[in-house]
Amino acid sequence: MRPLEVTGLGIVSPLGVGKEAFVEGLTRAGQGPCGFEGPAETFDAAAYGGIRAAQVRGFDAKTWLGDKGLRNMDRLTALTVVATKLAAQDAGLRKDGHWLALGPDRVGICASTAYGSFEAITELDRVAMLENPRYLNPAKFPNTVINSAAGYASIWEDLQALNVTVSNGNPGGLDAVLCADMHFACGRAEALLVGGAEALSEAIYVAFHQLGALVPNGAPYLPGESAARGMLLGEGAAFAVLEPPGGARARGAKAFAQIVGYGTAFEPPSSEVLIIHASSLATAQAARAALEDASMSPEQIDVVAASVSGYPALDAPELAALAEVFGPDVCVAAPKALMGETLGATGAMGMAAAIGWLGGVTPARIVRGRAPRETRAVMVVALGFHGTASAVVLRSCARGSA
Repeated sequence: MRPLEVTGLGIVSPLGVGKEAFVEGLTRAGQGPCGFEGPAETFDAAAYGGIRAAQVRGFDAKTWLGDKGLRNMDRLTALTVVATKLAAQDAGLRKDGHWLALGPDRVGICASTAYGSFEAITELDRVAMLENPRYLNPAKFPNTVINSAAGYASIWEDLQALNVTVSNGNPGGLDAVLCADMHFACGRAEALLVGGAEALSEAIYVAFHQLGALVPNGAPYLPGESAARGMLLGEGAAFAVLEPPGGARARGAKAFAQIVGYGTAFEPPSSEVLIIHASSLATAQAARAALEDASMSPEQIDVVAASVSGYPALDAPELAALAEVFGPDVCVAAPKALMGETLGATGAMGMAAAIGWLGGVTPARIVRGRAPRETRAVMVVALGFHGTASAVVLRSCARGSA
């Protein structure tokens, strides 16, 4: 892939809403314990013993979007629309609902989600099965479509170039980068909002609880560490504004990072009955492919933003693959220790953390190695639950053309 310039970041996360608040949250995270691991807010946690969750606490879309047009907007859609609005604003493309650069027909979106608006899906299924399909709320039905949230974002922010939703589990946010590169190569857009979103719902929690994948109540949350006993679910949305080489300069904007390499791989499970299969081979192959695409060596990577989530069956294969590719001394950080397991938003949240580190924030929640004195290049890894893995390489513009 050609180097893609990062000119904006919009994020709604447990660490903060907006790039500045998020970077401040990243900085605080390196100075002490995080305070986001409180009870779930979006559903009644009492029935499950008062679970912990990494949620965007106190989130109200009205703060950023106003009072109108929100009646049928569910949580995933609200997270997505706010993040895309902040991304376009940070990149200098839009402000107060007006275009400042490029134009609606030259800007689009490539989004990722693993489960979509799962809350709406389960609600409509419950009504159809326990009552009668005639009682379905037609205003909520559109939210059941996997690309509904991205569609709302395009309508809200007037993004007319293209609208794509990638659904590939945890790696989807990174795979959206490749999707964006292909559309740039076809001349379909001059800027794309690329990232992902996931919202915590009761149904998602129950599914992972039944799998025994969640950290027990009262136990510490330790992604990537030998004492880890499970994952902590999270939520949020993150979108980076990507532009082709020279795009930022052409419109008088500044690129503060580049995405210079992408890799992906898949290894099927040995048996069809396996529900969770983490592939060390696929992770290593994806990392090497990203390095090759970036024309970089493992020694040039300062930090790896790993996908480790606290679930040993996933963490161990990933860490083994990273040690194989990079050796035992590379700095491996765990963004999910700060933001939880964000599923289809994993890659996007990892890229957001990488952008913060490239901007001068010291990486926190390091599970291997030591934080570098200066972060100039980061590999973000996203490991899927069924044998998939993807990786991208980001670097500071100081190392390449901006």
